[in-house]
Amino acid sequence: MNAGAWLTRHAQNAVGSLGTLWRNPIASTLTVFVIGIALSLPAALNVLVQSGRAAAGNLADIRDFSVYMAPGVERSRAEELARTLRADPSMAKVDLIGADEALAELRADPAWSTALEALDTNPLPHTLGVRPADSATPADVQRVADEARTKPGVDLVKLDSDWLLRLHAILDFVRRAVLIAGLLLAVAVVVIVGNTIRLDIQNRSAEIEVAKLLGATDGFVRRPFLYLGLWYGLLGGTVAVLILAAGLWALSEPLGRLAGLYGSDAGLAGPGGATVLAVFGGGIAAGLLGAWTAVARHLSAIQPRV
Repeated sequence: MNAGAWLTRHAQNAVGSLGTLWRNPIASTLTVFVIGIALSLPAALNVLVQSGRAAAGNLADIRDFSVYMAPGVERSRAEELARTLRADPSMAKVDLIGADEALAELRADPAWSTALEALDTNPLPHTLGVRPADSATPADVQRVADEARTKPGVDLVKLDSDWLLRLHAILDFVRRAVLIAGLLLAVAVVVIVGNTIRLDIQNRSAEIEVAKLLGATDGFVRRPFLYLGLWYGLLGGTVAVLILAAGLWALSEPLGRLAGLYGSDAGLAGPGGATVLAVFGGGIAAGLLGAWTAVARHLSAIQPRV
């Protein structure tokens, strides 16, 4: 068989399989929607995890920590420590607030000005405000903070490391849960498609017997069912993407209002190209696998009676 005839035969099988779906609109629609719902759930959870990671990255000020020099330490030592911290690639920004600058800011506040006038010396230390880079892990932040504590002249390093560890632990747990849910739902799609193809094979058993009696090979008989599984997966993926987009659109406005109450601009990230490709790829792969499993189990049992 030449390439042209081979492509023509595959095109006929693809269109014929689509016609099979069209001739059973109710059953086909229900199957496609069930597949779409099964595919949309892990995709939606993945979007939530990615949005959570983005929100954690946007809350950079929560990851900031402060380094307080001991009172009376020279400014030059604080400047040297600031240069050391800036040289670390996991740190994005280091601000030095001198003791005189901090005192001037407090004196500008009427609530503090009277009390500060009674002091003969400046009790405030030089302070470093450190902001980690977006790529910095909790371990990187903890490492830099621990190193800063050992520097000469450092009195206190204030870091809420427990909050960071809890946040990333929660996100890692949810990410793994999404992976497990995705695998389970992919198995569910394989079972759904396989059961649907099995019923179609049984309904067309007489047709398959006649085709085999006329010399049709198993590959020839198998091909339309594989295309049927491909269409189920592709259409189910389309439904999943539409469900995901509709769900994110419905949640974006109330989530924006909730974030605004906390003074944040965090929101749900849209389904990226990788997520969409994963949904379609997973749907097609599950559809083909389900069809192949059903055909392999039931096609050999149908033999022409002579």
